[in-house]
Order: sequence, then structure tokens, then C-alpha cells
Amino acid sequence: MCRLPQLLAAVGELIGEQFFLAQVEGREPLAGGGHQQLHRDLSAQRPGDTVNAMAYFDDYGPGNGATRLVPGSHRPAQGGPLFDFADESRSVQLCGCAGDILVFDADLVHAASLNPTGARRRSILIAYFAESLYATHLATANLRGIRMQTTERFSPAGADLCLLDAHSPRPS
Repeated sequence: MCRLPQLLAAVGELIGEQFFLAQVEGREPLAGGGHQQLHRDLSAQRPGDTVNAMAYFDDYGPGNGATRLVPGSHRPAQGGPLFDFADESRSVQLCGCAGDILVFDADLVHAASLNPTGARRRSILIAYFAESLYATHLATANLRGIRMQTTERFSPAGADLCLLDAHSPRPS
């Protein structure tokens, strides 16, 4: 799923340069659990260098604690006020069907919601990073419990996407 051509094309469009699959983690909040405060996952070096994708295995909505997000919050106005993560007034709770994949800039303010009913909401969170973040990723992978291989490289090329091995020469 992490390598679906449509998903990689969307990620490539957002990152805009060579990137890699950095992390995949499963999630399933139980009844009465799952609530997070609004937050950003934060780009490490520049806006847009990190993209997340949430792939849903069950229908999702208010009944099982679906993701909330704040539209437009990934690019705050320069010199504007800091975002108040306790202010939920602009947040929107998503709803959709099993099989949906939400692709978003890691700087978008978002959070999981409380699962009030205990209905299943299984998903995976997939993180893609710009190639320039690879050394930082390796330095912190053990702290984050990353055990997956992260040497594949993906390079956006218009509508086409090239899969590169980290040890292959880069296209010019």
C-alpha cells in the first residue's frame, strides 16, 4: 500500500524532490481512547519536506474518533499569531470509507479524536521524508523504534515516478 503509484505521485507532488518511505505504524484506538491534542508533526528543514498519509481500513467518522484537521494551517501567514493548539474552533472532523487514503503535509494541524463507541478504526500512518532528511532519520530511527528498510528512493518526474535504490546513481 505504501508504494501505490497514485499515493507516491501525490507525495512526490507535495515534497517536490526525491524522497523516501521513512516510517509506517498501525493504529486502532479502543473505546474511550485515541484522543490527541491538535498538533503539527513539523517539517524538519523546510515547509513541505515531510508528508504523511493515513490509510483507513474501516469506515471513519465521529462515531469512531476520526481524524480532525484545521484547513490551511500548514502555511500560516508570515508574522501572524502563533497557532493556539487548544482552540478547536477551526477544526474539521473527517468522515469517509474504508480504503480512503488521506495525504497531507506534516505541518497541517491535525489530531486523532476520541473513539466514543469502540467501533473499529484501524489505520496505518505512513511518513515520507525528503531525501535531505535521511541522515537525521537514521540518527533517530532507533529512538523511534524504526526497524523497516528505508533505502528505497522515489523521485517525482511529472506524472511518472521512478523507483531508485539508495545505492544506484541518481538521475541528473
